[in-house]
Amino acid sequence: MIKITLPDGSVKEFAQGVTPMDVAKSISEGLARNVILASFNGTTVETATELTTDGSLVLYTWNDKDGKKAFWHSTSHVMAQALEELFPGIKLTLGPAIENGFYYDVDFGDQKITDADFKKVEDRVLEISRGKYEFKMRSVSKAEALEVYKDNEYKTELISNLEDGTITFCDHADFFDLCRGGHIPNTGIIKAFKIMSVAGAYWRGDEKNKQLTRVYGISFPKQKDLTDYLELLEEAKRRDHRKLGKELELFAFSQKVGQGLPLWLPKGAALRDRLEQFLKKAQKKAGYEQVVTPHIGQKELYVTSGHYEKYGADSFQPISTPAEGEEFLLKPMNCPHHCEIYNVRPWSYKDLPKRYAEFGTVYRYEQSGELHGLTRVRGFTQDDAHIFCTPEQLDEEFKKVIDLVLYVFGSLGFENFTAQISLRDQENRAKYIGSDENWEKAENAIINAARDKGLNTVVEYGEAAFYGPKLDFMVKDALGRQWQLGTIQVDYNLPERFDLTYKGSDNELHRPVMIHRAPFGSMERFIAILLEHTAGNFPIWLMPEQAIILSLSEKYEKYAKKVLDLLENHEIRALIDNRNETIGRKIREAEVQKYPFMLIVGEEEEKNGTISVRRHGQEGKGNISVSIEEFASIVNEEIKKTLKTFTV
Repeated sequence: MIKITLPDGSVKEFAQGVTPMDVAKSISEGLARNVILASFNGTTVETATELTTDGSLVLYTWNDKDGKKAFWHSTSHVMAQALEELFPGIKLTLGPAIENGFYYDVDFGDQKITDADFKKVEDRVLEISRGKYEFKMRSVSKAEALEVYKDNEYKTELISNLEDGTITFCDHADFFDLCRGGHIPNTGIIKAFKIMSVAGAYWRGDEKNKQLTRVYGISFPKQKDLTDYLELLEEAKRRDHRKLGKELELFAFSQKVGQGLPLWLPKGAALRDRLEQFLKKAQKKAGYEQVVTPHIGQKELYVTSGHYEKYGADSFQPISTPAEGEEFLLKPMNCPHHCEIYNVRPWSYKDLPKRYAEFGTVYRYEQSGELHGLTRVRGFTQDDAHIFCTPEQLDEEFKKVIDLVLYVFGSLGFENFTAQISLRDQENRAKYIGSDENWEKAENAIINAARDKGLNTVVEYGEAAFYGPKLDFMVKDALGRQWQLGTIQVDYNLPERFDLTYKGSDNELHRPVMIHRAPFGSMERFIAILLEHTAGNFPIWLMPEQAIILSLSEKYEKYAKKVLDLLENHEIRALIDNRNETIGRKIREAEVQKYPFMLIVGEEEEKNGTISVRRHGQEGKGNISVSIEEFASIVNEEIKKTLKTFTV
């Protein structure tokens, strides 16, 4: 008998050779119907894998991340089979699962797949799936594998880098593929499938290699899931920040300025400024001091910090000056500059913590193919701050930063989030700087603070910064997509590299601990995500203009100006549309521009000293007639509901 430990800590005994599916059946038939993958002692196994030793077992369904990964990877095998049948002579390469669906890179030779072919591939995939063919793993020798794929240079390259005894094929129906495993029980679980697109992709991502055709697909256990997903994609297109940014006149890009370098238009600049002032006000309450640092620094600064070693080769190259041997870099990070600000004068433990904040613009050379609107740019502004504190102050300071991040999220409508504890890779430590002792202290500080604050956390290994672990806030937007917004990092390493010290109560010099934090992260990326989350309907306190005054004709322009002046007295941001257009057209265009309130003024409003208020997105619900003071109360009450009060 062997002992199987389940995630809830319970232990069950089974005969040797029991499978994960057998275990699922012993729990409930309902679970057995939904289990599609398992993990045994941390290793992914199929539901039919025989278990022969004691161990911990995790069962995965479609609702689990690992379950979806197996589902999509398995479908890539079925799609590969369909492609081979419909396009004889093609060469298959790799077909992994990705965040949403999967792809398969294929050498089509002289053939070509187009949109017109998608339907027949989709039909064949579903036809194969209905056969309920089991996915079965089998081991093969290296010599056998090389012989099988002797006419496929891509597979032979992969096999040549594998050790004999570690090579496996996956079979289903009369199809097989080189594969490491991680499959659903059978093809019958695949009920819906769609090819999303095709694109070019170089073999192994190297542009020196041959360009292949990448076929993207996605599949689901129910047709309704696919329908819902496609509807979600359409909504995502409507909310695309690049589209909304253009429509709302927030930002633009210019080829003459350069790729990945956004230009902020007046409305966008006002939006950014309002976000900055919002955070600066909270930071001032929390004891931060504002600093400003240059956009460039001597190369040696980033050599000291370690940024040049990690990013120098793939970033903007050094700027040479007329002085021989003198080189500067565009600033990739603000933290080295803040370390030098700390070093300007000696400190005592009584002076700490020191909290330096800056909206600092930094520059990273992203490949042109990776640039994407505001979410991936080459120049961006971080709401950076660095706290220098004693080890004894670390826990309290870290928790205060968590409070600040939660305040930001609450005021901007991000309520669905998980705190990701990002730690070092458990195997590869070469990409990190600093001692194991310092890393363990930093990691424990984050784990303990997150626990004490009652955050919903997950642990991800390998996601730490090169100088320290992080607490990353993973936010779900209105469409259920997950984004990393806001980060807090504990760093024992840069204080050592920059020889930062303070005099302790024992009159000896000690090393401070450094906390890096950015509730917004990148201002550009944050605004892009906020745009898509709200579909451009920002919280009213953040809107560049909170109302637009629409006069029925030029006869009422004087009254419209009076209304504008009164609104300004109430600190309500508004503007007048006095164009010679019909009121219907003015309303339609104001709807597109997302103004929260349309204030219509005409003969009756002028006579009574009122305004006719129409709310954005409430067509057909009628307008209400109120005084300026009543409208100001409506706006201010809504601001109070959305803009939280930050307390320390």
